[in-house]
Amino acid sequence: MTPGINAACKAGVTHNIHEYDHDPASAGYGNEAAEKMGVNPTRVFKTLVVTVDGKTLAVGVVPVTAMLSMKLIAKAAGGKKASMADPQEVQRRTGYVLGGVSPLGQKNRLKTFIDASAEAFETIYVSAGRRGLEIELSPGDLAQLTGGRFAQLQQE
Repeated sequence: MTPGINAACKAGVTHNIHEYDHDPASAGYGNEAAEKMGVNPTRVFKTLVVTVDGKTLAVGVVPVTAMLSMKLIAKAAGGKKASMADPQEVQRRTGYVLGGVSPLGQKNRLKTFIDASAEAFETIYVSAGRRGLEIELSPGDLAQLTGGRFAQLQQE
């Protein structure tokens, strides 16, 4: 069990756990997850941590098929600029290793924004807290558990 799975269990939300053999040589964790689980990649979401205005960390949850727009996540977070957060700070603040960062059960709960495309699906997949482990749950439950908001986050 990971903190992400424990958070879903504790909240009593309906979810499914999907495990697959992660290939350490894989460059794209999310695309690998979609392929190995046999799931449409538009339903598999990656968790990206950014620094907003050089001081605040925020989480963007976007489809693995998309690029996170720094301008749009900064705007959603009430800032002007965003950039990818320092990997060591991400690991320290979330408690997860890169490639396995879950939006759920983070050591320090960060402001979370979920791409609005998630609302089109009954369930989506996000990292459960380690490489090779995904949790499937409804977008609404993900928003509730993370305190997240839906926003347009994809780069055009």
